[in-house]
This record gives sequence, structure tokens and C-alpha cells, in this order.
Amino acid sequence: RGAFSVVRRCVKKSSSQEYAAKIINTKKLSARDHQKLEREARICRLLKHPNIGKRPWAQRDGGVNNILLLPLWLQHHCIHQILESVNHIHQHDIVHRDLKPENLLLASKCKGAAVKLADFGLAIEVQGEQQAWFGFAGTPGYLSPEVLRKDPYGKPVDIWACGVILYILLVGYPPFWDEDQHKLYQQIKAGAYDFPSPEWDTVTPEAKNLINQMLTINPAKRITADQALKHPWVCQRSTVASMMHRQETVECLRKFNARRKLKGAILTTMLVSRNFSGKFSLFPSLPWF
Repeated sequence: RGAFSVVRRCVKKSSSQEYAAKIINTKKLSARDHQKLEREARICRLLKHPNIGKRPWAQRDGGVNNILLLPLWLQHHCIHQILESVNHIHQHDIVHRDLKPENLLLASKCKGAAVKLADFGLAIEVQGEQQAWFGFAGTPGYLSPEVLRKDPYGKPVDIWACGVILYILLVGYPPFWDEDQHKLYQQIKAGAYDFPSPEWDTVTPEAKNLINQMLTINPAKRITADQALKHPWVCQRSTVASMMHRQETVECLRKFNARRKLKGAILTTMLVSRNFSGKFSLFPSLPWF
């Protein structure tokens, strides 16, 4: 449940297909929020790709928008399809700005199910390789150095977030983490991450190389989505897929998720006590468990 919306499980009677219905109370939205909602809908209509989450239908009912989304979630083998979707939106001059596991969804429970990129609420349209200050947007742990510095930015911010996601998928915890948000941002701006033992001992050098190219501080030198799709580790993903399902990774994910949920509960209590009506998820829960 958000400040202006709630997500409910529903079933389409004609096909028995399950959906998640995001119900938005438009009466509570400001004019700017209405514009953001329309922009998200416009971007979703523009993008047609098997790895882009589609909205089967949307209807208005007395000031309430019912936006129906496919019931999807994330698995560890998905980085290739994530890059496919990011490459597609970048080809259409769209920057997502909020890539994170919560916005990467699976089409079914079947092994090898298509990964879908969802939630274009913060997405923006740019002109080619345009770099400009489009405002501060995103989720703390996935923000790029240029955004934190308030420098002009563009498509490379999505690649930085992909690097953070890949790091998490491989070992179960993020490259940048601190309970103090200021210290977290300092880590990100400095590019202060490493590959500690024992979790990274069995991860291939190719995977580490891809992460390094994604988490390059200078956005001009950062790998693009198209280049990443041609990276040796991505091209040979079938040979390394088994390494992404190690028990150590699963346990790290469980511990990290539990810690974030605890912090999220504490933060929620603080926000409620201050009568804060906005929604800003500092410790979003991961969808694996």
C-alpha cells in the first residue's frame, strides 16, 4: 500500500489468469502526479518488447485507476534479459531511473521464464545521448555517482543500477551498504566496493569484469547496455548459471532481506509518528522470499 495506491490480487474470469491490480486513487493526486501517471502510461504504450512488463488493460472508475499488472518476480538467471530490456528502452531514448530487483518481474514460475522490466513511474524521455539534470530520482542503494553529485546524467544511470543488481544476484548482498545514508552516498560517489572472500572466491573473473565496467564512476566510460550484451560473461551465461544458485548466495539474500525488512519497519514507524504522507522506500524488501 502506498500513499495513493494499493495492490490487490485478482483473477480475470474469462481466462483464470492471475494479476496484481494496482488501484490508484486519482482524486488524491496533484496536477503534477497526474502528469507523471500519464507519462508512465505513454512510455508503456511506446515500449513493445518481451522483457518489458505490459499493462493488459487500464480502466477508470469514479476517480480510481485500476492498472492491472502481470504477477511476476525475480530469479537469479535474469541479467541477460534485464540488459535486453534496458537496451530496448535506451534505443527508444527512455531512461528508467529506478532499476532495482523489485521492478524486475518473472512471467511465470517456470524455469527460464521471461523477465519483465516494470514500473516506469520515474522514467524520462531523453534526446539520444543527452546528459542533463533531470532531478533527483531513484532508490538510495542503486543511485549512480553522477545523480548523487547532481551532475548532468542520462542512460548510464541505468547501467550503474544493473551493476548493483548483478552484484546482488551473484552473492546476495549489495556492493554499497551502510545504515547511515550519508555514508552510503559517500561509498557510491567514491565507487568504494570490492569482491570479498569467501563469497566471491568462486565467481568468475568475467563476472567481476562486467560489474567493474558497469560500476565505473565516470558515466562516459561506463559500458552501455548493447556492449554489456556482447560481454563474454553474458554471452556464456549458460556455463555460469549454476554458480548463481549457490546456497551461500541464498543465505546471504535471506540475511540481507531480513535486515532490510527490520530497518524498513523501524523507518515506517518513524514516518507514521511524524505524520509523513509521502512514500520513499529506503530499505525496500526483496521479492525472492
